[in-house]
Amino acid sequence: MTEPIDPTRQFRLDGKVALVTGGSRGLGREMVLAFAHCGADVVIASRKHEACAALAERVERETGRRALAVGCHVGRWAECDVLAERALDHFGRVDVLVNNAGLSPRYPSIVELSEDLYDKVMGVNLKGAFRLAAVLGTAMFEGDGGSIINVGSIAAESPSPNEIPYAAAKSGLHSVTKGLARTFAPKVRVNCIMPGAFMTDISKAWTPQMLAALERLTPLGRAGRPDEIVGTALYLASSASSFTTGSILKVDGGAA
Repeated sequence: MTEPIDPTRQFRLDGKVALVTGGSRGLGREMVLAFAHCGADVVIASRKHEACAALAERVERETGRRALAVGCHVGRWAECDVLAERALDHFGRVDVLVNNAGLSPRYPSIVELSEDLYDKVMGVNLKGAFRLAAVLGTAMFEGDGGSIINVGSIAAESPSPNEIPYAAAKSGLHSVTKGLARTFAPKVRVNCIMPGAFMTDISKAWTPQMLAALERLTPLGRAGRPDEIVGTALYLASSASSFTTGSILKVDGGAA
């Protein structure tokens, strides 16, 4: 008698190590918790080490998985290298990298946007993701392979006047995704999640008018809940997506 097929097994991450930038809150926190509950040890990185440490303690308490907290500003090349080194030294491998850290500060007008702010937006959203993917993707390729997940934005395709540098960085991240998918093939898969509006901390700044417009323009009639990113992240992190690479996957309620 053959054993029944359990298709949910391919979404497990037992024995894997996952690193998530911007991992202490919002979509990153949901992905960290999901990966740990599915069997992965995790590296939680963000600029605020204390927030990473608090989540690491929760992960270990709730799931029994190991968790490493690392304070890192991903807009700084050298700090990305230190983050990768610490993760590899601590766990001996990284199987899943999620470049989730992002930044989209408002500016008074396009001509008043400062060079420093422009460079900061590009650094956090594009430069850091490229560097981490280059370093850890190379380690994956030289080892047993792995999965890199970049987190873009529908702004890459439909930028508003208030997020042009952010949109440009996320558009660049789409190109990086496709290029690295070819660079690291066939051992490392590289894909990108393209979220729409989600009810993370940033949504606290939305006016009632902004929220009403979002609900009107989104076919599903609302913004996403942070936990609604989990299914897509698990798919791309796990062997469930073993024939998926170079893809940009929208999770936006139909908005784009």
